[in-house]
Amino acid sequence: MCTESSLTQEASSMASIQLKTGLTSSLTTTRPVAPKGLSGSPLRLFPSTNRSSSTIKAVQSEKPTYQVIQPINGDPFIGSLETPVTSSPLIAWYLSNLPGYRTAVNPLLRGVEVGLAHGFFLVGPFVKAGPLRNTEYAGAAGSLAAGGLVVILSICLTMYGIASFKEGEPSIAPSLTLTGRKKEPDQLQTADGWAKFTGGFFFGGISGVIWAFFLLYVLDLPYYVK
Repeated sequence: MCTESSLTQEASSMASIQLKTGLTSSLTTTRPVAPKGLSGSPLRLFPSTNRSSSTIKAVQSEKPTYQVIQPINGDPFIGSLETPVTSSPLIAWYLSNLPGYRTAVNPLLRGVEVGLAHGFFLVGPFVKAGPLRNTEYAGAAGSLAAGGLVVILSICLTMYGIASFKEGEPSIAPSLTLTGRKKEPDQLQTADGWAKFTGGFFFGGISGVIWAFFLLYVLDLPYYVK
């Protein structure tokens, strides 16, 4: 029995040794098969190159950045932006002196001021670009056309006032400034105030047209638009 067990052990050890030697010899002797392309020629294997990778990280600056454009008063719910142009003292002074923003002035006088500027400067384009610009009636025709445009604009202002404001209701203008300071609501944003503004615009516009015609063709001043 001892001899049979020893023989079986020697046989199993010999078989494992032969199996290991066969595997190692086959791995060392056989060559890898190179893949072939569509044309049958073997594909060339290029050596792999090590590619260096770099990581970009955002570095936070020590000094805080200055926001050029930001919500007005730091409140994004107001719906207005504060920029170096709109918030400069010069621009604020200019806008506050326009007739539409001078709330302390009567709406009638504000309409007269706006109408005078429009009527005076409307004559020139109609004289130089009107259909009778090359005739002796260019001045009269241009002045009449400018007056007609003032009438049309006055009618449009009246329609807007009727559609937007109701008689007897208070002003719909805000009673607080953007900084929270209380102020009197603008009377222009009422039916009576808008009616005064429209009447002033009509009177000022017609007066501006007449004044421009008087300077150009009665006093015969040497303006370019003649």
